[in-house]
Amino acid sequence: MCDTLVSIPNFTASGNLIFAKNSDREPDEAQALLHVPRTIHQEAYLKCTYIKIPQVKETFGIILSKPFHIWGAEMGVNEHGVVIGNEAVFTRVKIRKDNSGLNGMDLLRLALERSENSEEAIEWITQLLKRYGQDACGGYKKKDFFYHNSYLIADSKSAYILETAGKSWALKKISSIGSISNGLQIGSDYDKVHLAEEKLNFPFQYLPKPKPFSFNRYYSDFLYTTIGRAVKRQSCSLGLMQEQEGSFSVSKAMGILKTHDKAEADFDPKKANTASLCMHATGLTNPSTTTGSMVAEIRKDLPSTIWLTGTSMPCISVFIPFFLGTSTLSGFTQPNASPDDSLWWKAEKWHRWICEDYKKRKIAIVEELNQIQADFLMKEKELFSKNPELKILEAFSAECLQKVDEFYSRKLPVNSVRINRS
Repeated sequence: MCDTLVSIPNFTASGNLIFAKNSDREPDEAQALLHVPRTIHQEAYLKCTYIKIPQVKETFGIILSKPFHIWGAEMGVNEHGVVIGNEAVFTRVKIRKDNSGLNGMDLLRLALERSENSEEAIEWITQLLKRYGQDACGGYKKKDFFYHNSYLIADSKSAYILETAGKSWALKKISSIGSISNGLQIGSDYDKVHLAEEKLNFPFQYLPKPKPFSFNRYYSDFLYTTIGRAVKRQSCSLGLMQEQEGSFSVSKAMGILKTHDKAEADFDPKKANTASLCMHATGLTNPSTTTGSMVAEIRKDLPSTIWLTGTSMPCISVFIPFFLGTSTLSGFTQPNASPDDSLWWKAEKWHRWICEDYKKRKIAIVEELNQIQADFLMKEKELFSKNPELKILEAFSAECLQKVDEFYSRKLPVNSVRINRS
């Protein structure tokens, strides 16, 4: 389960596009942060998560937040200011489950590597979808977890929702704000639609198409979409944004990603469900945790700021600023399958310790967390008021990353949490 939201420039306080996403994955599925510079390629083929496809001559610089074991990514930004987030959606289109296609995260990364604007990204995803399909597992330990995808795709001036069901898709341009969750939402109000001839799961194969044609009515799987509470979460994120017309900001986007389905005084992660934007896994009907979060401010003529947690549970995390063209992430320790010295696993041990007694332990540290975040936001605003050089932004980013790493190292209760591996 995931949630993604965007505000185009005319709705924000800064006049820049603001994009935000929570990546909800399996609890032990560490999220890696990756910066890949612009690259010239000599090889003819590229190995994605499951299949090889032809490589292009040149790929653009990208910053990604991604499951550590998958080639593709849950969210990211490229050097041209194209930003994309994806969501699992559950449809009636039959999936063979033979890993013969590209998963949604592969499609996202390929579009970022190859696109100079949001329209090109849409074209790349839909053409790759047509050629390869998305019959590819998106799970970690759950090797039978297959799904289709929706995308929020934006650049410095425009944003789109692209929803897919197999090789079929619908596209809608966003006029001011938009959000997506784990369910199809485009009905008959699409700007473009493409319907492929594919088998639907029985007995839906024999359903007549609604008139006028509605993409979500025809393709949505009612059961999985309902269990995931996609409508409730999408309504929540959109409603919180609507309250901020003309004043929407990075800090407010961060606040939305931290939102639970109950007031903080009443929230208990042990009793959480799929209605929260900040997800906490509890079991079979609520198997996902927010394993990484991003807020990006996309500027037209200045470097974009890509705020990433690199950790789970945004409600008790700090967003760290990163910039394309810098080397801050070049020596970054990437997480593995088991607890290690990476930022993600350091924070994970601490986060799980807090969740054992959430109300009491969060209160003890939330003031310090909020102050660190406020300092980062204030310093970033000051720097951009002076049209900073990239080397200044690089030093600032490295300082923030070091400060967060030191925070977790200092706060971690040694040997207090056992990470169960199964």
